[in-house]
Amino acid sequence: MTQIPKHDLIVTIVKKGCCERIIKASNEAGAEGATIIPARGKGIHETKQLLGIPIEPEKDIILTIIRDEKTEQVLDSIIKAGNLNKPATGIAFVIELKHVVGVVHLVKELGLNQEHDKQ
Repeated sequence: MTQIPKHDLIVTIVKKGCCERIIKASNEAGAEGATIIPARGKGIHETKQLLGIPIEPEKDIILTIIRDEKTEQVLDSIIKAGNLNKPATGIAFVIELKHVVGVVHLVKELGLNQEHDKQ
């Protein structure tokens, strides 16, 4: 298996419609892309009801895979762009990834041998 540098996954959960500025900021900080997943849920600051029925606010989950040496820089940009230091704006966390495949451009950029090149 081709060994590539370590990667992290930054998971950001924000109110629906806030993801574009966060993705723009993370790209400017060194991220190469993101995946947006629509979701529903509520935090401790969100207790809205309509006619006595609880409303689950719509959210966007942003998944950003990033090389570990860029994680802090990109995470800081996400925090600033999403105002995540303020209550009820969202949450972000980082998960260390054990294996990442499919980043062919990175394998070529680093001059690493691909599995099929050996055959």
